Amino acid sequence: MSIILSEANLPLPLFCRGKVRDTYDLGDKLLIISTDRLSAFDVVLPCPIPDKGLVLNQLSCFWFKKTSHVMPNHLVVSVDTADSLKRYFPPGITPPDYLLGRSMITLKAERVPVECVVRGYLSGSAWAEYKETGTISGISLPKGLEESQELPQPLFTPTTKADSGHDLPLDKKELENLVGKTLARDLEEKSLAVYQYARDYARGRGVIIADTKFEFGFVDGKLILIDELLTPDSSRFWDAAQYVVGRSQPSFDKQPVRDWLVASGWNKEPPAPMLPPEVIEATTRRYREAYHRLTGKTL
Repeated sequence: MSIILSEANLPLPLFCRGKVRDTYDLGDKLLIISTDRLSAFDVVLPCPIPDKGLVLNQLSCFWFKKTSHVMPNHLVVSVDTADSLKRYFPPGITPPDYLLGRSMITLKAERVPVECVVRGYLSGSAWAEYKETGTISGISLPKGLEESQELPQPLFTPTTKADSGHDLPLDKKELENLVGKTLARDLEEKSLAVYQYARDYARGRGVIIADTKFEFGFVDGKLILIDELLTPDSSRFWDAAQYVVGRSQPSFDKQPVRDWLVASGWNKEPPAPMLPPEVIEATTRRYREAYHRLTGKTL
């Protein structure tokens, strides 16, 4: 029976606690734990989603390994066995079994304060902007494109990395002012390269990666991928067999949660309402299906 993890409480220094992940300090390394917490509209919901943390962690580890030849990353080891975890824990502290499968040991990096968004298809907020202005993040596009249509080429549309509230779009000049011209160019080139590799792989598995976001950091002066990678929380995954241009697409993520919350009349301010069991179950199925489609494995 799966363990539902809402929060990790370990006798280790807490590095940070995000909306979904709990991160602990191991000196020159980090222990990143993916919980079953779920956020929607920037609010953490009161009900965890079973197996969500397992999917997020194991899918990230899958992609970190798969894309390491395209871009190095912070993954040291995926914690799948007790022995792999004990090796990095301080003496006298026994790591709990619930960490297996939902945690990873990573390098400690200096984070670049940018969300590196890549869009391959016209969807979500990009579709809303295009309908109004004919642009995506200020980038002009051809007229007459339809919702969910594949873009002529993938677009790099970075945003700020906000600790709270909403991230804000960054145009090319703003990004250069924030991180410098050389790093701005590298972020764009590496983001597009990882997206294009993953997009082509996923297509062979019957999955369309409509858009995604990456985070980068520096270790010993070297730029690497950090945080999570190509998960249902950071990406829009569509079933290629159901793909139809001109409408919104069903996706392998928390869409059932967003749909229910909108229909409930919730004002998108904390606290969020409790989800009904059928919505929780539907969301678990979507996360597990994404993992199975992309890896060929079953949790």
